[in-house]
Parts: sequence; structure tokens; C-alpha cells
Amino acid sequence: MRFDVVTLFPQMVEDAARNGVTGKAIERDIVRLTTWNPRDYTHDNHKTVDDRPYGGGPGMVMKYQPLLDAVNDAKKQGLSGDSKVVYLSPQGKPITQALIGETTDVSQLILVAGRYEGVDERFIANVCDDEWSLGDYVISGGELAALIVIDAATRMIPGVLGDENSAQQDSHMHGLLDCPHYTRPERGELGDVPEVLLSGNHAAIERWRMKQALGRTWLRRPDLLKNIELTAEQTVLLEEFKTEVDVN
Repeated sequence: MRFDVVTLFPQMVEDAARNGVTGKAIERDIVRLTTWNPRDYTHDNHKTVDDRPYGGGPGMVMKYQPLLDAVNDAKKQGLSGDSKVVYLSPQGKPITQALIGETTDVSQLILVAGRYEGVDERFIANVCDDEWSLGDYVISGGELAALIVIDAATRMIPGVLGDENSAQQDSHMHGLLDCPHYTRPERGELGDVPEVLLSGNHAAIERWRMKQALGRTWLRRPDLLKNIELTAEQTVLLEEFKTEVDVN
């Protein structure tokens, strides 16, 4: 898969992306990352990418022409024609695991990182296929959002993680939060590992993990349960969890 980021701070994106899971995927050529600086597509000595908004008001607005030219060059590099252009802004739809999963359907994802007060609306309306947001808050630019999208999407590409099941067990993959995890020592000053995890009974372990995932979701993100239809077994497990845990 190919990621292209249109950004005024290409070094920021490139440096951060070359670490961890994403960095290893780039080294192994499973994913490709290219950055495009809109300033390279300006035609004045000052490399101007922004201007005052029509109608007045505070701040500056990014001009659409440098962004358009950068996106067009990115598409030429992709060649397949199977690309998606996403503008990252506080006004977009919330980024979810399901939304990230849709990125695996395209071979090229072009992420546009806005700055200042935003970008010319004509660019968003005519060039971008979608608009995504990290959440209901504002940060100084879309670079951090682009890095999050790249990391989350890369994890879902076959061959990236050492164990193919790792991504499938992540929180939100199936609408629930993940269950608790433990490692050595078995017993210590902070408590003991639940006995069921030491039992070797895989059926009991899976049942415990599902119960904990359901319960943790109920405690921390009850809104998520409204979006999934629980099986009969899951309903029983959730009720068991409620009777076992003192929420006060």
C-alpha cells in the first residue's frame, strides 16, 4: 500500500513514520510513504501557500492551487488510479477502526494535512473524497492525524505484524474494547495473575477474555454496545460480569 501526505512539514511526518511498526513496514517495502510539500508548487519568490480569507476574519487560508498540484503529482506516482484523497480536519467524520479498515480497499491513500484556519473550500469539495477528524478538538495541523491514520492502517496490512491475529484482537476491531492482559511475574506486590489464565484450559480462557472485553466495554464505553448485536452467549457473559463487579 502507498501513503502520500501533502504537508508543509514533510520532515515531521517522515521522521515519525520511520519508527516502530510503520518504520519496519517501510523498510520491508510492504508500505510506501511519500510526502509532498505544497510550497514546491508555488510560483512566487516567497513560496506563498496561504492568503487572507474573503469576507474578512482572523487567520489565513491555504490556497487550493498548490494543494491541487501536489495531489495530482501524487496520483501520477500511484499510477493504478485506485487512490483516495482524504482531508484531515476537525470538521470531518470521526476516525474509527471501521473507517481505517476501508483504507485496505485502495492501493493509494493521499492524506492532506491542513494548517492555519483551513484550506479553500473549493479544494475540499472538488478534490477530496472524504474528510476525517481525530475527534472533537483542534490541533495545529493535520500531520499528527496523518501519522495516526498511517500507523492504524499499516497494522491491518497482512505481513506487517509478527502474528496475524494481533490486529484482530485489538480494541474496536469487533466493536468491543480489548480484554486485560498479564505477563510475568505470576504473583507480585501489585497483585496476582487471574488463575484462569494459568489453567491451560483454552476454552475457559477464551470465555474469560470475552467476558472481560464485554464488561470493560460496558464500564468504559457503553455507547459501543449500542452498535453491536450481542449473541446469546455474550449476553450471558455480560450479565455475569455485572453481577461479579462492584461498579461503585
